[in-house]
Amino acid sequence: MLENNNRSYIRYSWFLMGMVFLVILAGGVVRMTQSGMGCPDWPKCFGMWIPPTDASQLPADFEKYLSKQDIDHSFNVFHTWIEYINRLLGALLGVFILGYLVWTVRKFWSTNKKLVGIAFLLLVAVAIQGYLGKVVVDENLSVVKITIHMIGALVIAALPLININWLSPNKFKVDGLIRHGTTIMIIVLLVQIILGTQVREEIDMISKSLAYEQRELWINRLGNIFVIHRSFSWIVLLGCMGLFIKGRSIMGFASHIRNIVLVLISIILLGIIMAYLNMPAIAQPLHLLLASALLMQLFYTRLKME
Repeated sequence: MLENNNRSYIRYSWFLMGMVFLVILAGGVVRMTQSGMGCPDWPKCFGMWIPPTDASQLPADFEKYLSKQDIDHSFNVFHTWIEYINRLLGALLGVFILGYLVWTVRKFWSTNKKLVGIAFLLLVAVAIQGYLGKVVVDENLSVVKITIHMIGALVIAALPLININWLSPNKFKVDGLIRHGTTIMIIVLLVQIILGTQVREEIDMISKSLAYEQRELWINRLGNIFVIHRSFSWIVLLGCMGLFIKGRSIMGFASHIRNIVLVLISIILLGIIMAYLNMPAIAQPLHLLLASALLMQLFYTRLKME
């Protein structure tokens, strides 16, 4: 049985991962609504800590901020506050992670320094992520850095799982084929997520060229990266189905892999909806959120193996 304090610590670790997913979802909503430059400077927004709610509240030199935008070069309170809320969630996550480090040091410094090490890495990772956010804004949503920013979010989500695993006694025994297969699927899915961010960046360029209208044309104008991403999804599906067939009778592992397959099917359905129903906006952040959740489920499943 877990100590009560350990149970609380584990719950807080899960909470942190949930917060990361909330930030990922908020980032997806920013992209969905084309609000990425709603706050064209960083860390402030239009040179203010609390952004304006009306154009009349803009600072005297507001034009130098609006010139950085690539949407309509005008003040849009909706875009501004969508981006600002995303930043607030990121800052709040940083505060929670700082508290996590303090708690970990106080509780485990003398007994389990590897937990302290992970908590410290988590704080470093979120600091780097904040810096990358600044770079993305400074360079007006630089394409490559958006992908790196996404990978950073996945790293932040994965680190609490390591501490959770170290404090959780329940493991399951699997053979080498399942262990190695799960590791391979983690790598394959990470590649697929990176391909997906490349597709999303291409969609951004296409939608911008069409003034963010005529959604029925967006998919048809995508290049080979979309074909690769779509084809790669079959590899992910077949690999996860193989793990399910191989491990469906293993106690503990069966429930994990069943959840993985169900989430994967939901992701593929959202991909089909986007491809054949003219890229409905809400499907985009959900697709990314579920893909991130799937990767974390695979990673945690791999950690639980003996």
